[in-house]
Amino acid sequence: MNNLFMQKAIDEALCAGNEIPVGAVIVKNGNIIAIEHNQKEALNDVTAHAEILALRNASKELHCWRLNGCDLYVTLEPCPMCLWAIIQSRIDNLYFGSYDSLYGAISTMPHMISFSNSKIKYKGGIMEQECDLILKNYFKRIREEK
Repeated sequence: MNNLFMQKAIDEALCAGNEIPVGAVIVKNGNIIAIEHNQKEALNDVTAHAEILALRNASKELHCWRLNGCDLYVTLEPCPMCLWAIIQSRIDNLYFGSYDSLYGAISTMPHMISFSNSKIKYKGGIMEQECDLILKNYFKRIREEK
């Protein structure tokens, strides 16, 4: 685990504009191979979560959908859709910042990992205060604009 890569994910989340600010970074052998933020609104695509977009780009970069040997850093605990894609991609390690007690798949559906027979390792709460602050500021701004 490397806080530098989580900081890169945080920086990417700040590029999300009017999207929910989530950033994702995929690393292989100490090198960033994909970096993305949420783009559901910009792309009019319900699947355009930061994690999914990063997985797609990493697969293109490696010319393989199997992302063995890769680590994923994401600022928010993945939702069920994203966690399942992460599991299927065979990412080795998942590191996330903020916990999501409503939609976070690890918090609300921990059986997804054991059900899948995945060997993925995960750790949450990485730079959690910084990640929480980005989300709090975003939702405060959204409420004030209404």
